[in-house]
Amino acid sequence: MFHRPSAQPPADGRDALSRRNLLRASAAAGALIALSSLPEFTPRAAGVARTDASLVPDDEAVTLWYKTWGAKDKLVATGLPIGNGRLGAMVSGHPTQDALVLADATLWTGDANDVLIPMSSDYPNYKKFSYDPNHYGTFGVLAKAYLDLPAHTESAISDYRRTLDMSNGLVTATYKIGGVKYRREVFSSQPDDVIVIRLTQSGGGSYTGSLTLAGTRGEKVTANPSAAEASFAAAFPNSLKYATLIKAAGTGGTVSATGAKVTFTKCTEVVLILSGGTNYKADHSVQYKDGAKVPIDVARSKATWASIATGAQLRSTHVADYQDLYQRMTLSLGTSSAALRKMDTKERLAAHAAAGSAPDPELEAAYLQFGRYLTITGSRYSLPTNLQGLWIDTNSPEWSSDYHTDINVEMNYWLPDRVGLSECFDPFTDYCVAQLPGWQAATKKHFQDSSNLMRNTSGKVAGWTITYSLTIWGGFAGMWNPAGNAWLCNSLYEHYEYTQDRKHLEKIYPLLKGACEFWEARLIATKVGGREVLIDDHDRSPEHGKWDEKGITYAQELVWQLFKNYRAAAATLGKDAAYASTIARLQKKLYLPEVSATSGRLEEWMSDSNSAGAEKTHRHLSAHMGLFPGDRINLQDSPKALVDGARKLLEDRGMNSVGWASAWRAMCWARLKDPEKAYQLVRTVMKPSVNQSNGSAVNMFDMMSWGGKFIFQIDANYGTPVAMIEMLVQSRTGRVELLPALPKAWEASGSFKGVGLRGGLTLDMSWASGRVTTATLRGAPGRSTTVFYGKWSQKVTIPAGGSATVTPPAKDPV
Repeated sequence: MFHRPSAQPPADGRDALSRRNLLRASAAAGALIALSSLPEFTPRAAGVARTDASLVPDDEAVTLWYKTWGAKDKLVATGLPIGNGRLGAMVSGHPTQDALVLADATLWTGDANDVLIPMSSDYPNYKKFSYDPNHYGTFGVLAKAYLDLPAHTESAISDYRRTLDMSNGLVTATYKIGGVKYRREVFSSQPDDVIVIRLTQSGGGSYTGSLTLAGTRGEKVTANPSAAEASFAAAFPNSLKYATLIKAAGTGGTVSATGAKVTFTKCTEVVLILSGGTNYKADHSVQYKDGAKVPIDVARSKATWASIATGAQLRSTHVADYQDLYQRMTLSLGTSSAALRKMDTKERLAAHAAAGSAPDPELEAAYLQFGRYLTITGSRYSLPTNLQGLWIDTNSPEWSSDYHTDINVEMNYWLPDRVGLSECFDPFTDYCVAQLPGWQAATKKHFQDSSNLMRNTSGKVAGWTITYSLTIWGGFAGMWNPAGNAWLCNSLYEHYEYTQDRKHLEKIYPLLKGACEFWEARLIATKVGGREVLIDDHDRSPEHGKWDEKGITYAQELVWQLFKNYRAAAATLGKDAAYASTIARLQKKLYLPEVSATSGRLEEWMSDSNSAGAEKTHRHLSAHMGLFPGDRINLQDSPKALVDGARKLLEDRGMNSVGWASAWRAMCWARLKDPEKAYQLVRTVMKPSVNQSNGSAVNMFDMMSWGGKFIFQIDANYGTPVAMIEMLVQSRTGRVELLPALPKAWEASGSFKGVGLRGGLTLDMSWASGRVTTATLRGAPGRSTTVFYGKWSQKVTIPAGGSATVTPPAKDPV
């Protein structure tokens, strides 16, 4: 056993520099690595220690809070999430045995999955990529950990409170035993790249207990008593190496390790450090693995350096880093009643859903901030957020927790630019860039295979496309999603529209061009009304209707937008003028969806009648691609018949669906300026999940009832805040519209700061009695847009000071 060192050097014999001096010396190297945004577990410097963080007080912080702890056997639905973009965990907060389930974004089984299997009994001659877990693989749990405090029994404690503090980036649990107040803080630090459990007390108490490390695949945990560490290291059959290590440091007592646990005895403060990761490398040429990397050595290095700091220093460094992002945007949708404020989050969600309930604008604003919290904690310097993000509790999650390309991964990334978190979009960009060689190779090898129902009838193939399901290995699963390449590219280009980052545009340009090359080879000609047009080949509207349709609205809209974006990118970068002209000619000939003369609905298929197997209230809104996320269909310059057709189809889809589908509906109703329908759908998503129904779990994770199962999918947690932003402000290139769909529940008063707009601008705005009182645009001098509010408009050019304020009239112009 040993006492906690004040500044003890790591075991590799480096000089006993103070942590701060060491980190200052390595700051430049750390910054270079951070700028690379590569999803790698590396022994980089932990980051410069910061002491400038100031905790937002409890009575001012935006929190989710609970009177009870989470259930360790239902952590996804009851636990609270932490993460640093790579390393995350669900935390139960139980006073006697706190349970944590750890995940690393890069921990995947499987391989590049070249396995083809029969498509279905209906199509016996065609094949799709296998979902076989041995090849396609799955995202999984890194480790589990259990904090045992034997004296802190349920009967011994009082005044228990569990909190997700979104203002400070902390999960906490506080309670009393006798006259002693105990406080537990859990966070995943991005600068130090470790999870920290900090145990403090006031009133003369101490901590005696242990933290046990457990693998989930039979890994053997070993202890190092002299270093107060326990760890394991292992590898998958695909050669991915991974490791996890826990380390204890205590004040005023002793720490050690034995078996699979670290122990602490009579410590007035305890700091427990959890570190782990893999040897994943974002490089197709080495099959996405760094064979020379030893994850256990990296984990030990990170934990050792973190243990030199005090708990207060670790927290301060983490909070300062987190607040740099979180504090960029503030939001008020109004004031909730004192009675509602006294309720914990579980009670408030139930009250919010009750028939005839009063508005709870503070809870709704907290839901939006929860989406921002999940963005900050789930998408930084690593892989993009998958179907469940970093928050799983099983090694066999539904759909492998993969990347679904027919809405889910795209919806995950509509939020960052709108809410002041643009760099949280970078993992999505870096993933697409790193995966492109594999996507190109698979497209060239398999797309024109005779077993592919969707192969090009032209006999040609070029560029790249993808299937409905993707992994981190360049692997595909399921059927081809030909227009998925356009959707990914449109999302990547939209990020440029918000940031005006030319380096980003240069990075994504090969993706845009390769997707255009694919569609140049794929489009086929047909006659419509005597005019020759270009349409998508054999395809399917996502998860809806027949597999063998042509000219589906989903593809036509996405490809039209792809061609538009590619031409703009080529012009901005001064590249490939001749090819951009070719794409312009193709775009001009593209068939654009029409309204059915029979139903009055926007057609989902290139037909006046529905595709076989069509469902009127189907969850997907694939035919609304031009309304949202695109804006080809809009209230400003689209024919009324087209807008009415989109509205009619949206009405027929209904107002009751799974979370992500409700969020998408809310976005579309906001674009159609129907605030009450959009708001109704926000409330639908927030409705508590009862008896495994669709809705929000007590921790606000969106739960989906599917096939008799109760499944967390994260996309609604990102998509619903997007809908809320679209209700408050909408931006197109050169146009900003204020309060386009403000619901009655938010009319009394409200404000926000730091909302992102297309054109590289941000907006601060306030309103009262349903009318804008002031709006300030910020951005680089010389950037301009036109601000619209009702019938009023004003051209704004950002002056030298970097901001311009407009005040719309108190009444609309006659």
